[in-house]
Amino acid sequence: MSDTTQKPIIKLENLQKRYGIGDAEFSAIDNINLTVRKGEFIAIMGPSGCGKTTLLNILGLLDRSFDGEYELNGKSVRSISRRKQAKIRSQQIGLVFQNFNLVSRLNVIENVALPLIYKGVRHTKRLIIASDILRSFHLNEREYYMPHQLSGGQTQRVAIARALVNEPSIILADEPTGNLDSRASHIIMEELSDLHKQGNTIIMVTHNPRLTTYASRVVTMLDGKIDTDSKAEAPENVPNNLETQLPVISNQLPSPKKSRRKLFFRLKRTK
Repeated sequence: MSDTTQKPIIKLENLQKRYGIGDAEFSAIDNINLTVRKGEFIAIMGPSGCGKTTLLNILGLLDRSFDGEYELNGKSVRSISRRKQAKIRSQQIGLVFQNFNLVSRLNVIENVALPLIYKGVRHTKRLIIASDILRSFHLNEREYYMPHQLSGGQTQRVAIARALVNEPSIILADEPTGNLDSRASHIIMEELSDLHKQGNTIIMVTHNPRLTTYASRVVTMLDGKIDTDSKAEAPENVPNNLETQLPVISNQLPSPKKSRRKLFFRLKRTK
């Protein structure tokens, strides 16, 4: 859970993002002020076109063209070089997209291991780490499947596994259940909830008001601005269709570092 005495890991002041010129100019983000502290689970809601995904792209260092101030871990993003931003994005920020964005020519384990290439991890160790995290998502039997052989829920779980393979402290999820049925949506949200309980900071964009029950804080956007920002009420029961009828795949994800160490030594003994 978040600690209000901590320094914010994300701080936005008068953030603006404009498109077009002259009479055609409009603000996708209009003077947003937002503070995010470690361990928060924030759900961002609002109608299509209100700026949710634009905001997430800026937070994920995918869009550098903006006005105003964005501080990440106390440092202005503007003062960080493109190369350093790419390194931060690969090591500290996990991105989960609505359309999954798996590489179609790579199998599941290769997709999950892909971010480790940019970290300089060797091939064999990459596969060990990827296999370890896939096991925690109950996907170890799908390691050598191609993306087109997976269901929507399995594909999104692979995408989340890939986002977590570098053990990021911040997870940004853009409509992570947008293309899934209620059963798969429940599984994804339970896994995100488990990650939040382990101390990760999660910022999730969603259109589904039922999913806000998993969040500790709900921000609603309208016309590029923050309309409301409130703590989420902790309900006694998580939403009807998302819990009462559906099984939970994983109650708690294991610590990646501990299980990875066990796997590594187990493989060494078998050689």
